[in-house]
Amino acid sequence: MLELEKIIVTGMHFSQSVSIIQSQVGIIRGVQVLYSDSNPLDVDLVINLPHDGVRLIFDPVVQRLKIIEIYNMKLVKLKYCGLPFNSPEVLPSIEQIEHSFGATHPGVYDSDKQVCYHNNLYLEKADVMRDKIRTRGLRLHLFTEGSSVTRVLLEPKKRCLTKEVIIYNLVLFGDTCEDVLSALGAPSRVFFKAEDKMRIHSPHAHKRDKIRRSDFFYNYFTLGLDVLFDAKTQCVKKFVLHTNYPGHYNFNMYHRCEFSLTLPPENNSTESGKLIDVSPSPVTITAYTKWDRISEQLKASARPVVLNRASSTNTTNPFGCTFCYGIRDAIVEVMANQHIASVTLYRAV
Repeated sequence: MLELEKIIVTGMHFSQSVSIIQSQVGIIRGVQVLYSDSNPLDVDLVINLPHDGVRLIFDPVVQRLKIIEIYNMKLVKLKYCGLPFNSPEVLPSIEQIEHSFGATHPGVYDSDKQVCYHNNLYLEKADVMRDKIRTRGLRLHLFTEGSSVTRVLLEPKKRCLTKEVIIYNLVLFGDTCEDVLSALGAPSRVFFKAEDKMRIHSPHAHKRDKIRRSDFFYNYFTLGLDVLFDAKTQCVKKFVLHTNYPGHYNFNMYHRCEFSLTLPPENNSTESGKLIDVSPSPVTITAYTKWDRISEQLKASARPVVLNRASSTNTTNPFGCTFCYGIRDAIVEVMANQHIASVTLYRAV
């Protein structure tokens, strides 16, 4: 019979629910994650607990828990205000439920009310800032928990912030570690890149550095964002924006980054050997854009780089490979279903 030591509540992000389930190893068994490969934004994301008779149903866009479904009443013990209304000793009759709850009405899912902040910082949206030829940085609209005295004492209340992380060229190109920490706070993790294997082709590869350096990432999991710093200058050189689609190798590591990147398309075309300025509209890429709908307008690289991730302990990737296309000063990673898995922004030389 399912008895959780930690609480699962509506509004929880998918990753928080998974973390709670993982903490109950040995108690919760046979966990199933159900999603649609072809339509991940139209079909609910579901965690099914068949041995416990429970389904956790998540909104496919915001990836937060909207329904807790009990479909096998014999496997769970249910209480309301300390009063059991379902257990081996108490049958869940209409009379018992009315006695426990009183008059009831169907609930309505409110996607704007998201509890479970746990003192973390979350991303409302990320605007990619560009001038005419290159990316300058990100404008991040952030929110976190704020308390307010309402009908429910100290009910978690959404409080919005706006922070701006700007990258410039040359000396002004990248923010320092201190700049990023000031804007975004401490990262969830600091990750150092492995030694670059391409350095063996360097003419000075035989010489060992007096001080070994490695580029490093600030991983902001709840923002869906990685910031890469140069090892020598310790300034920002790349941003990686993650979309967190099920079926991707990194699914559930990051929250979805709600980014918006607007790029000018190739504005010249030829007709019968003559150059014509057709002045097409700009192309906007978001976390929900499908690659096959915009690739022609952006004149992406014809041959993608095939990316097949694998861990050191498991050489196989059950999700298959992804495809990386270069456009302007960005690299777009595309899944087999044409949804964008990540966008990497780098300095244009």
